[in-house]
Amino acid sequence: MTEMGLFDLTGKVAVVTGGNGGIGLGIARGLAQAGAAIAVVGRQAAKLEASVADLQGLGVQAAGFACDVTDAASVAALPGEVAARLGRLDILVNNAGTNIRKRPEDLAADEWHQVIDTNLTSAFLCAKACYPLMKAAGGGKVINNGSMLSIFGAPWSSAYAASKGGVVQLTKSLATAWAADNIQVNCILPGWIDTDLTKRAREQIDDLHDNVLKRTPAGRWGKPEDFAGVAVFLAATASDFLTGTALPVDGGYSIAI
Repeated sequence: MTEMGLFDLTGKVAVVTGGNGGIGLGIARGLAQAGAAIAVVGRQAAKLEASVADLQGLGVQAAGFACDVTDAASVAALPGEVAARLGRLDILVNNAGTNIRKRPEDLAADEWHQVIDTNLTSAFLCAKACYPLMKAAGGGKVINNGSMLSIFGAPWSSAYAASKGGVVQLTKSLATAWAADNIQVNCILPGWIDTDLTKRAREQIDDLHDNVLKRTPAGRWGKPEDFAGVAVFLAATASDFLTGTALPVDGGYSIAI
């Protein structure tokens, strides 16, 4: 195999939940540029349509799929729908996520469950649903979107941090369970990335922007396109002997003091 062949995703089909914006769309673009067809999963029709057009502009097949990733029945139907439209399913990116920034004493039980279900339960449901198709195909790749808040704590992130810590441990469990099926499961840990979600964080948390710049050795906030390369690596043959890892993509934030 040639060096570039290690990163070639031509003929592969990738499912990206929450792939219609932010980090998810950055990942989807990277996978598309490496040759993969993309199944974009989301709930907002207009954003789905726009992201599919964006990806098709890169010269690959792309299709949108409306799905509530917190609903087991909706998720169970998804892999069959993807295979019917795009022919197969090789790569799953569990990227869908949300946050409710409140101190733990102010967080309602339903808000806790909303964050846990969207960030953690959805990753389990999607991975479980996609597993049979990957196993039947002789292998596959699962990439889970964690967070640096699986490493650190913050007073306004109890549900979010718990969900992302769970994503890291789920990644390890799936990796050990499915290694014999040639399915590699890895996790990325985004740092502070310039997205719509973090724009709201900057409105809610005093001095967040400047504090992130001071703490990050790279001297900037991350961008969605910073995830294209790492996603291609984790989705490609190049990472066939890498599984169960949690890789920070944070400009050095998690190693700085």
